[in-house]
Amino acid sequence: MLLCDGADAVGGKLYVLGGGWSQIVIPNVPVNMALAVKLSVPWDRANEPHAVVARLVDSDGNPVEIADTEVRAEAEIETGRPPGLKPGTSLDAPFVVNFPAVALDSGGYVWELEIDGEVEARAPFQVGPPLRKGGAK
Repeated sequence: MLLCDGADAVGGKLYVLGGGWSQIVIPNVPVNMALAVKLSVPWDRANEPHAVVARLVDSDGNPVEIADTEVRAEAEIETGRPPGLKPGTSLDAPFVVNFPAVALDSGGYVWELEIDGEVEARAPFQVGPPLRKGGAK
């Protein structure tokens, strides 16, 4: 899972814009953010639905809310086995979750990606000015 400015999944590939950041310098300014995800579905878990939840939490693990609404997305994915696929071969399942215009207070945050009830990936980031060496002044 990669935190980025924007992304798209087309034809089994991820197209990422501004990927791999972990710092928003100015708090409370709306920014676009997206999660670009490439799952590797085991051969024996193909052809069955998988529940996916992307959730934004603060540094204490509490769900983040904007305008009394939790910042999250839910979906169900299912990857089918193509004919002739060698048993045991994993299948790629790329997908993207875009969150436009998110404004956050200063602090630490983490995007959590849950698959079938288990957190499988985390993307932490910080909002606010970077700390100077030796602490803030």
